[in-house]
Amino acid sequence: MTISSKNLKYFFILPAVLAVAALLAIFMWSLRPGIDLSGGSLLQVTYSTAVPQVSQIQQAAAPLNLGEVRVQSTGQSGYVMRTRALNNDEKNSLETALGVLGSFHEDEFTSVGPVIGQELLQKAWFAIALVLLCIIAFIAFAFRGVSKPVQSWKYGIVAVVTLLFDALIPIGVFAALGHFTGAEVDTLFIVALLTIMGISINDKIVVFDRIRENLRLNNDRSKKEPFDEVVGRSITQTIARSINTSLTVVIVLLALYFFGPASTKVFALTLTVGMIVGTYSSIFLAAPLLVAWQKWSAK
Repeated sequence: MTISSKNLKYFFILPAVLAVAALLAIFMWSLRPGIDLSGGSLLQVTYSTAVPQVSQIQQAAAPLNLGEVRVQSTGQSGYVMRTRALNNDEKNSLETALGVLGSFHEDEFTSVGPVIGQELLQKAWFAIALVLLCIIAFIAFAFRGVSKPVQSWKYGIVAVVTLLFDALIPIGVFAALGHFTGAEVDTLFIVALLTIMGISINDKIVVFDRIRENLRLNNDRSKKEPFDEVVGRSITQTIARSINTSLTVVIVLLALYFFGPASTKVFALTLTVGMIVGTYSSIFLAAPLLVAWQKWSAK
């Protein structure tokens, strides 16, 4: 693989398009936070006799003054209802109204206060920021022996920039899904983002470490080789490993998404998108950014 000045710009076209699309989706529609992040109640039921329509459930809940009631079908005879935080009397009133429509079984009821939801959200953003700072510090320390032609701290900055890209695309995807299908994000979504960062940074460090090793070998042999050629050769040496590793994980995640329980679908879909984007950015974005930064610094 060759990363020269002529073809360097082509590495950034697709990431730029995806990033702009994700940002537009986020600003236009934003994410739909789940109950554990925004607060509220979730009631999941399964009807054993006649199965009512979504409109019938909404009509039955309307006189109860529960605010907006989001109703989503699960399977052939189940429904999930999301409302503001309900007390025991309001929950009983809702169940009584649902019982008029047919016999059902309560599968799950969860209620989270808005204060707890905001606290969880703040801790999630703090965790992401802490992860990014630790990654910069770790890479700067691990690559402290690399100073030419790119300083060690630049490896850390490039890694974090591409990690932000890796997280931005799944967030944009779920902003679009939330608008068109009503998909919500919860704490599992945050866990998935942190997992994506962990897996993606591993791929990037593999590529960076190969670049560092090739630079060291060139120095030991007194061999002068342009930095872009070193980077291109390093990518060629690691591309098969990165793709094969990610492909095996994606296969497992797709199986979990299509055949696993409904509670893990958000987690599996987020990880699947993140794995694909992270593998792409490790090979076709992180290393080319190093080359672009080196060429800009040389000027």
